Amino acid sequence: MLPIVMIGGGGHASVLAEILLTQGREILVVISPEDVSQRSMFKGITILEKDEDILRFDKDKILLVNGIGMMPKSGFKKKINEYFLSLGYQFETVIADSAFVSPFSKIEIGAQILPMAMIQTGATVGSHSIINTGALVEHDCKIGTYNHIAPKATLCGQVETKDNVYIGAGSTVIQGISIGSGAIVGAGVSLAQSLEENTIAYPARAVIKTNF
Repeated sequence: MLPIVMIGGGGHASVLAEILLTQGREILVVISPEDVSQRSMFKGITILEKDEDILRFDKDKILLVNGIGMMPKSGFKKKINEYFLSLGYQFETVIADSAFVSPFSKIEIGAQILPMAMIQTGATVGSHSIINTGALVEHDCKIGTYNHIAPKATLCGQVETKDNVYIGAGSTVIQGISIGSGAIVGAGVSLAQSLEENTIAYPARAVIKTNF
C-alpha cells in the first residue's frame, strides 16, 4: 500500500487520519495552511502549508486523501481533486473498520466511508463522495460523485442521487426518490418527493419563544 499525503488539517481530515493510522497506513505529509498542533493524531507527521507542495512527490509513489469537508454549494473540494487528477495523481478510498459495506455493493475510487456508516447490498457510492458517520445507504441506492451524505442521514432503498448532492444530518429520503445534481436536502428533512437539480428541501423551522 502506498503512503498517503493528506490535504487539509481540520476536523474531517483528523477523522480520516485516525481511520488510516489505525489501519496501519503511513501518512507522509499533511497539507494545511492552518495550525494543526492541537490535533494529536498529526503528531510526528510533517506539515506543509501549500497545495503546490504535493508536486514534490512522485505521483506513482503516493496516494492523496482529501480531508477538506464538503459543504453545500461548495466546489472547493472538487476543484482541488480535479486539479491533481489532471496531473496524474490518484486518490485513496477510505473505509472505516467499523463501517458495514456489503460485499455486493460498489464503492468507487476516492470515496470516504466513515465510522458506523452502512452501505447495503446493491448500492453504489460514486467517486469522491462522503458517507459520513452513522449514515445509512440502503439496498440498490445509487449515489453520484462528490456527494456528501451527512451524519445519521438515511437513504431508503433505490434512492438515486446525481452529482454534487448534499444530504443533511439526520435527514430521511424515502425509497425510490431521485435527487438531481447540485440539490440540497436540509438537516432533519423527511423527503418524500423527488428533487430537480439545484433545488433545496428546507427543514421545518422550530419557533423558539423566550418570553411567556
